[in-house]
Amino acid sequence: MPEQLRVDIDENQHVTALIYSAKPKDRVGITLILGHGAGAGHMSGFMVNFATELAARGLDAVTFNFLYIENGRHVPDKNDKLEACYRAVIETARRHKRLGRNKLAIGGKSMGGRIASQVAASGVGELAGLVFLGYPLHPPGNPEKLRSKHLPDIKPPMLFVQGSRDSFGTPEELRPIVKKLKGAELFVIEGGDHSFKVPKSVGVPQAEVYKRVVDKIVEWVKET
Repeated sequence: MPEQLRVDIDENQHVTALIYSAKPKDRVGITLILGHGAGAGHMSGFMVNFATELAARGLDAVTFNFLYIENGRHVPDKNDKLEACYRAVIETARRHKRLGRNKLAIGGKSMGGRIASQVAASGVGELAGLVFLGYPLHPPGNPEKLRSKHLPDIKPPMLFVQGSRDSFGTPEELRPIVKKLKGAELFVIEGGDHSFKVPKSVGVPQAEVYKRVVDKIVEWVKET
C-alpha cells in the first residue's frame, strides 16, 4: 500500500501525496514525481496504475493532488499556484528520510507534465530528468497556441511519451521541437490518444500498451 504524505504549500494550505515505494531489493535509487492531468486527481486509474507499475520495476513513484482537486474544485488553479504546489511536493520529497537519498526526476500526465516543465525551466535544483505522459503542446483545435517556448530552458534530459492520435499535439508536431532540445527523446504510441488508449484495430491489448510505456520509462530513467 502506498504511504500517504502531507505536503504543506504554506501555513494555510496543504495537499495529499502518495509514495509508491519500490521493494528494497529492486530499488534503483530514483524517485519519479508525477503530477496529474487537469480533469482528474492522483487517484485516477491512470495515475494509480502507472505509479504502481513503476514502483514494481524499482522506481519510487510519488503522486499528489494539485490544490484545486484537493479542495474539491474542477477548474485548475492559475499557473503560479500550480507551480507553487509542484515545488512544495519536490521540496517535501527531498526532505523525506528515504526519498531524500534518491536522485529525483519529475513529470506527469498532460497538465501535470506541463507544470513540471515550467518548474524545471525556471529552476528547482538538480533533477535527473523529466517524463511527460502526453505533453499538451497546444489546446485541441488550436495548434497555433504552442506551449513549448520554455522547453529549451530545461537542462535535464526529457522523455516525451506521445500517442499518435493525441489531439493536444501529435508526434509530427512535437518531433521538430524535440529535435532541438538537448538530451530529449520522443517515444510514440501508435494509435494512442492523449491517454495512450488505442482502438481494437491496432491489435494490441490496452494493458500491453501501458506496459510498454512503463518499461520505456524505467529503461530511459536508468540509462539517463
